[in-house]
Amino acid sequence: MLEAVSLLVPGRGLRGAKFSELARQGKEASGGWAVAATLSGSQGNFEIGTGTGDDQERRVFRLDGAAPRSQAEIGARLAAVWLTPQMDRLFTEAASGRRKFLDRLVVALEPAHARQIAAFEAASSQRNRLLANGGADPDWLAGLEDSMARHAVAATATRAALVSRLNAALAGGAAAPFPAVTLALDCPIADRLLHAPALGVEDFLRAALRDARIADATRGTASFGPNRADMIIADASTGRPAGLSSTGQQKSMLIGIVLGHAALIAAARGVAPLLLLDEPLVHLDSAMREALFGALGTQNFHALLTGTDVEPFGTLAAAYYRVQEGRIEPA
Repeated sequence: MLEAVSLLVPGRGLRGAKFSELARQGKEASGGWAVAATLSGSQGNFEIGTGTGDDQERRVFRLDGAAPRSQAEIGARLAAVWLTPQMDRLFTEAASGRRKFLDRLVVALEPAHARQIAAFEAASSQRNRLLANGGADPDWLAGLEDSMARHAVAATATRAALVSRLNAALAGGAAAPFPAVTLALDCPIADRLLHAPALGVEDFLRAALRDARIADATRGTASFGPNRADMIIADASTGRPAGLSSTGQQKSMLIGIVLGHAALIAAARGVAPLLLLDEPLVHLDSAMREALFGALGTQNFHALLTGTDVEPFGTLAAAYYRVQEGRIEPA
């Protein structure tokens, strides 16, 4: 159910599954799937629908029954933030997981960010193929590197802006009573943007990519770009890196980031995002569980929480449902 709701916003949903894997399995499988919802926002009620198009690996959107101009139009109307058990490994896994997490946070506030990342990856992929084949036209490579530089700077600037805004929200108590954290970008492009204009950083990247062609042909990936960034997370009061914190502390940090981000979206848009929390009580003691319930009620978030047992949710004032074998029934 959480995955279905997460598909109402652009992206691959909270599991990151291939769209072809979402259809019903078995004899009655049609090969297609669809999700639709009626929602209420600052502009009144609206409808979002999404599902399989002609290509099983692609999907289409409908906004109030009509095709939107772009998926960013959907993202501008609805934001969703989620927390899953797989994200508990965020602090110890490779940097790519933290980049995806950060980009989801960015897209929830700046839907156009997804286009910048996709455009960089498309140009970078084409450049990698040309370099691997050898003997590519230098002008063709220069054109791709120009595109990579422009989209890399735009994407990095948007990431840095989100990190700054989220740090300010967390410092202001948006995650209370969960521990406040500080976020930072470990990214050469972001470092240069602190001291140089965007056009100057683009020039630097074009030259750096040109000079790295031989090395990148061997490596099979670009030496410069948003694909090389990492997000650093630390406890705001002690400075302790999240990776050195206990499992419970890490879970509290994650929840704090999600709550702070949701508060930031609510302040910016006037409407809170959907919060999709899959097994959020795992690794939380009773005090932290009550803190989460209190934050959800105080900030009036629209939240869906899951758990395998109902007892830990006993003090949460909410509607309860049982989800079993494809059916949703009041518990």
